[in-house]
Amino acid sequence: MPTPALKITNLRKVYRRRGNVAVDDLSLTIEEGDFFGFLGPNGAGKSTTIHCVTGIAEPSGGSIEIFGLDSVKQYREARRLVGLCPQEFNVDPFATPVQIVDWMGGYFGMSAAQRKSRIDALMESFDLTEHRKKQFRELSGGLKRRVVLARALVHDPRLIILDEPTAGVDVELRRVLWRYLTEINAQGRTILLTSHYLEEVERLCRDIAIVARGRIVREGSKDEMVAGPGGLEQAYLTATGAEADHVAGQ
Repeated sequence: MPTPALKITNLRKVYRRRGNVAVDDLSLTIEEGDFFGFLGPNGAGKSTTIHCVTGIAEPSGGSIEIFGLDSVKQYREARRLVGLCPQEFNVDPFATPVQIVDWMGGYFGMSAAQRKSRIDALMESFDLTEHRKKQFRELSGGLKRRVVLARALVHDPRLIILDEPTAGVDVELRRVLWRYLTEINAQGRTILLTSHYLEEVERLCRDIAIVARGRIVREGSKDEMVAGPGGLEQAYLTATGAEADHVAGQ
């Protein structure tokens, strides 16, 4: 039986200072090559789960395996297999796209020659070549998103985690990113996507998990959720107990 790209078992995360339970007994399996949607309202536990997977936060209980590697006990090896594109622009605003992506390649131990070759390819793929020497703060929101995504991909990770990757991006640029994500998924890369844009999830993902109050409240194929009355939006609303205008306003 193939090893899953990501296997989360009974994950629990309690923030001791505040005493709140952010993730409560969450279990999730994502097979290699899947394009997986991870949905839920703000504060549901999505980002905390991602932080536990990537080592930003330490789990309070349970286990996480990335291609069979324990994310805590084998952190260094497991983390090399993951590319993270966060919600925030957590970069030096005065650095250039090349410097930002190059630094991440160095973090993962890539040689100077490997970094240059990979950066050149990514700059071309994301139409960043003419912007490669501009300061990050000078770029538009859409270009900034492309730089952060290129940074996540520089070491050619097998599992790509995208936390609201198209937030604040206009429709045209969102579709450019959709096309590129579809291409890298077709090349065999596994993608975990969080998004408040249900159209985006419906278009890109094959399987979906909906989380609320730190727990998975519904999980299944995209086709199954779309097929019901009201489609994916109604499936989301029913699972989370949200009101219709909550989705439209997110």
